[in-house]
Amino acid sequence: MTDAGARHTSFISTQEHRRFTEFADAVRKHRYIGLCHGPAGVGKTLSARRYARWDGAISLLTTWGARDPSDLKVYADLDRSRAVFYTPTVGCAFRELRHDLPHLMSRVDICIDQHVRPKSGGLPDTRRKRSVELLIVDEVERLSTTGLEYVRDLFDRHGVGLILIGMPGIEKRMARYPQLFSRVGFAHQYRPLQDQELTFVLTRRWRDLGLAMDDADFTDAQAVAAIVRMTGGNFRLLHRLFVQIERILRINGMNAITEEVVEAARSTLVIGVT
Repeated sequence: MTDAGARHTSFISTQEHRRFTEFADAVRKHRYIGLCHGPAGVGKTLSARRYARWDGAISLLTTWGARDPSDLKVYADLDRSRAVFYTPTVGCAFRELRHDLPHLMSRVDICIDQHVRPKSGGLPDTRRKRSVELLIVDEVERLSTTGLEYVRDLFDRHGVGLILIGMPGIEKRMARYPQLFSRVGFAHQYRPLQDQELTFVLTRRWRDLGLAMDDADFTDAQAVAAIVRMTGGNFRLLHRLFVQIERILRINGMNAITEEVVEAARSTLVIGVT
């Protein structure tokens, strides 16, 4: 049971993230299966990990060693999310899935119980209902038919909400499994950044570099137009591009993002920008 965690990037609460949060809340509340689909890099995984408060919890859940006072925040966060986030490995074996998911769910249950009953000594109350209310499975295309059936069985047996995250077309694949598809209550399309929201994110990126974007500055307008053209509002490509922009500004001692800087940053990206 491993999780390398998300690569560091400053999180921005976009409209798409808020829509995902509303979607996840509904799946969790009504205990349905929800499908979330969208192109690679738009932010599906970031939003799901953020919702589950997973980046702060995964180290504790995988190490599972001696308790530490700092763990109290993790307990509180997991109590708020009541969610488990899981990414299958490539070619995920059924025995791996059958081992990992129950272990993660049990450990999150224990953490939540520690928050609710801090004097319990870490021993779960077997009389209590399971505390986990939502299971989020990312990269669901990696699961075999048997794996999907197992996830559905967990959904049925434990009464949790289930979110399956994948690429566009996931709903067509799920339709081939009537036992699972008949339980789908919500579908959510995660879209690239658009218009004003993209401008808002770019303004934040400028600020992260210690710069101020000026709408009336033609140089800034040219740079923004170039970034929009190159990334199409794809969140991951924006992050990759700005990593290179920051490097170029630092190397050259520059304090302004120009179209030339953006083009130079683009030239260092091997794939992904069109």
